[in-house]
Amino acid sequence: MVGSQLRIASRRSQLAMVQTNWVRDELTRAHPGLDIAIEAMATQGDKILDVALAKIGDKGLFTKELEAQMLMDRADIAVHSLKDLPTNLPEGLILGCITEREDPADALVVHVRHKDKTLATLPEGAVVGTSSLRRLAQLRHHYPHLTFKDVRGNVITRLEKLDAGEFDCLILAAAGLGRLGLGDRIHELIDPGISLHAVGQGALGIECRDGDAAVLEQIKVLEHVPTARRCLAERAFLRELEGGCQVPIGVNTRFDGEDLILTGMVASLDGVRLIRDESRGPEHDPEAIGIDLAQKLKEQGAGAILEEIFAAVRPEA
Repeated sequence: MVGSQLRIASRRSQLAMVQTNWVRDELTRAHPGLDIAIEAMATQGDKILDVALAKIGDKGLFTKELEAQMLMDRADIAVHSLKDLPTNLPEGLILGCITEREDPADALVVHVRHKDKTLATLPEGAVVGTSSLRRLAQLRHHYPHLTFKDVRGNVITRLEKLDAGEFDCLILAAAGLGRLGLGDRIHELIDPGISLHAVGQGALGIECRDGDAAVLEQIKVLEHVPTARRCLAERAFLRELEGGCQVPIGVNTRFDGEDLILTGMVASLDGVRLIRDESRGPEHDPEAIGIDLAQKLKEQGAGAILEEIFAAVRPEA
């Protein structure tokens, strides 16, 4: 018998609240009579908007404050965009549930003056807004003639900056735009041959306390097994490479019968060096697939690239 109350910790950004409200509504539907309260708060990543994400650290920028609420027994679960959740969680917390994934692709959003252009046909020097080193490195690799500029703030703020003419285009997650009802702003979905997506992109991760059986029983109704297997492979790949959220590591996963195929890449910040490979195996053992692929990329020089990046972007001790 599950408990009658559930406390959810969430970021208070518009997208985070849309996602958390969806989780609340789905859990209420699955467990009639369940009393759910949401505590929304700002995280470090929400507060520091004048510094590139990679310069302010790569672990838990959008999660630490929510995790503290659970560890202090002020919340039972936290709802995250899974791509923001580090692969190594604090002692006492676990990833209890992964929801069905929306389209994980990156999306091109353009200023109206480029409505007749695609990513491939943007003019030389066009200013591309992105805060992601992963997107930056891959797009520099394929389109070295473009200019890249860091952009921070929530999705609405970024779109306002685009529409004001500060950028020629933005690269955003298609899933986030869709959840905000802004799917009509997507000008082009970027092919994974050009930009592999972030680990976990498009899925929600629900974090909870380890051993809290009642809460686990409540949230498991939202688990989507195919998505979970894909994302667990991706997260094992990232963990094995010792990469945080703010490093140029991209992935793509797909099923082939009972096999899971994971494609992954590591790139230098300038996009000149890009290592890409894939691994496959039975879908019931996704973490082994991720670890295998990480080892393949390490053998091809991925470790050296990542060390250079860490040295360049990590804050000084």
